[in-house]
Amino acid sequence: MRLTTIPSVGPIIAHATIAAIGDGRQFASARDFAAWLGLTRKTHDTGGKHRPTGHISRAGDRDLCRLLILGASSWLRQVRAKPDKGSPWIRGLLARRPVKVAVVAQATKTARIIWAMLTSGQQYRTPAAA
Repeated sequence: MRLTTIPSVGPIIAHATIAAIGDGRQFASARDFAAWLGLTRKTHDTGGKHRPTGHISRAGDRDLCRLLILGASSWLRQVRAKPDKGSPWIRGLLARRPVKVAVVAQATKTARIIWAMLTSGQQYRTPAAA
């Protein structure tokens, strides 16, 4: 299965995602998918100004969200042990933020990658080193 090529995604997460959303075309964007899962912050729009405020909501598909967070947690444990496994983005995030914040950020990024792969039909491409 193509989704299992993504770091932190195994067969259980891949099958649960396909069972929950199919090809993902019901979501207009990757952020909409992440928001449906409950992995993005609540936003308040005023007068055309976009202001993300508040905490990450616990709304959404709790089971799939939990699986993505567990997968990200497992993968970040490996990255912390061997930093060369992770991308520069995640290494920088781990240096700046607490581990649990980095785990949720990685889970959100993974959800967005999953949506992009499902809607475009492309394979996962490892990010280029900066």
